[in-house]
Amino acid sequence: MLQFSLMTRPEMQIYLKSLPPSPGIYLFKDSAGEIIYIGKAANLRNRVRSYFQRDAASSEKLQQFVPKINSIDFVVTESELAALVLECQQIKKYSPRYNVLLKDDKSFPYIKIDIKNEWPTVSITRQRYNDGAIYIGRVPSAASARQTYEYAKKIFPLRSCNKKITGTERRPCLNYHIRRCLGPCIGATSKEEYGKLVKQAVSLLQGKEEFVLRELKGEMAKASQNLEYEKAAQLRDQIQAINDVIESHKITLNVRGEKDIIAIANDKNMACVRIFSVADGKLIGDQHFIMQGTQNEDNNHIMESFLTQYYSSAPHIPDTILIQYPVKDHNLITRWLREKRGSAIEIRVPNRGTGLRLINMVAENARQELSLYLAKRVTHPDNMQILSNLKHVLNLPRLPDRIEAYDISNIQGNMAVGSMVVFDRGIPKPAHYRRFKIKTVEGADDYAMMREMIQRRFKGFLEAQDNWAISPDLVLIDGGKGHLNAAIHALKNIGIDSLPIVSLAKENEELYIAGKKNPVDIANTSEESQLLQRVRDEAHRFAVTYHRKLRAKASKASALDTIQGIGPKRKKALIAKFGSVKNIKNATVEDLASVSGITNELARKIQESLV
Repeated sequence: MLQFSLMTRPEMQIYLKSLPPSPGIYLFKDSAGEIIYIGKAANLRNRVRSYFQRDAASSEKLQQFVPKINSIDFVVTESELAALVLECQQIKKYSPRYNVLLKDDKSFPYIKIDIKNEWPTVSITRQRYNDGAIYIGRVPSAASARQTYEYAKKIFPLRSCNKKITGTERRPCLNYHIRRCLGPCIGATSKEEYGKLVKQAVSLLQGKEEFVLRELKGEMAKASQNLEYEKAAQLRDQIQAINDVIESHKITLNVRGEKDIIAIANDKNMACVRIFSVADGKLIGDQHFIMQGTQNEDNNHIMESFLTQYYSSAPHIPDTILIQYPVKDHNLITRWLREKRGSAIEIRVPNRGTGLRLINMVAENARQELSLYLAKRVTHPDNMQILSNLKHVLNLPRLPDRIEAYDISNIQGNMAVGSMVVFDRGIPKPAHYRRFKIKTVEGADDYAMMREMIQRRFKGFLEAQDNWAISPDLVLIDGGKGHLNAAIHALKNIGIDSLPIVSLAKENEELYIAGKKNPVDIANTSEESQLLQRVRDEAHRFAVTYHRKLRAKASKASALDTIQGIGPKRKKALIAKFGSVKNIKNATVEDLASVSGITNELARKIQESLV
């Protein structure tokens, strides 16, 4: 491994030219010697030099970390495929801050059945040894492993203890009494019967449910013929339990063979990747992963990073992987996975049919999972520390326990609405949310709309009206300095000048405070900024949702709604009688007056209004 310190630009160019035109990996380090980015290349010289070319400056991510590069390490490999494998290993080892990282990446759990033991046990382990035991590796998480373990133990009561089996124990444990163990310790079962149970459990865990069901049904029929009704009933219950699990794992799409379906949901500097493992129409695995460091990365790169990091230690690789977005090194990754799997594999992006429906289903699940993850984050105990840091950054008089955020939504001034959302200690408080219809502003004047909304809200505060009487610790305005000044002006108009108020502009997540020309020096990836972004985004969502609701209501409005004297009941009666506004328009005054509640005078008004 060679190292080049990039102290001056001329020296840097010399060092870059001396890089070998070979496949390998490169490691960028900062002035403290910390690895900040790791990449692979088919040609190290060309790839590393590309980071320092002028057109590279168009990338926001490169603008962030290229100036921090102080030295470069590289490792030459025999092939591009070897570089891919080494890159994945080094990213896992060092977790560089500018790489897309699989959060909390751990080894995958296995269900272990130690068949070398005279009386085999079943257990969960993260280590796989060459000890002759059977390891079931289609388990994506510890929770899934525990669920599968309990499922197998319920159907096939193998022992889980480590005691030496003599068959002469005086009393069995509780598991025997609740039918979770056959009781070999007291001699309640033979080795042959126990061994048959072990084989069936292994077959079931390996996904051979149909084979196990055939065996159990045969045994049940035989027990019934021999008048062994208790045994037949136990076998019946086992069969039913397996069928219940099969039904619960079925999905509605007709899918043949084994497939992993992978989709992504994004949120600023993190992404949630959801992966469904399907085999012959059954969902056999469902797992999600949080990817960190995804800011300024496109979904193609996030997908590629996930594939290499996930499958480097995945317990099983199916013959088909469906992905939501194409990856740059498609052929290289396919070759790598083919070697790991030992047989052919296909990676593709479906654009129609069943494959596309599967991707859409997994993508929706990824979005739901990411929303849940973000909701959990804001309720994390560390929130108090974030709020404390925010108090310091913004120089607030007290901890911003209650944050109120405001936003405006309109289309060229039409149907203008405003929203107010409340976060209490970092947690959304929907019961305190409020909506505003803008009443006094004509045309597209966002600043005037903001002034109206702020004045209406805080007049309620001054008058001590229900929830309006609660004073926020921080007011957050969605917008730039203009929106902030409009809100400050509105507060001063009603005699309030001591309320902490800031604005957050969407474009560059710039945070402005009153009386300062430049934005606050706070990284938009910091936890403090991200909390404010979440609050601001919730205000925006709430405003847009209300605006859409009003637009939808307006689009459904009838011409009858504009006629004075026609309320919901009379409108309903007219539509019931004539079927449509067109037919009402063509009706005579006498016909209209025949409808309950419609006078001759009102009938003439309807006819005149609908001309």
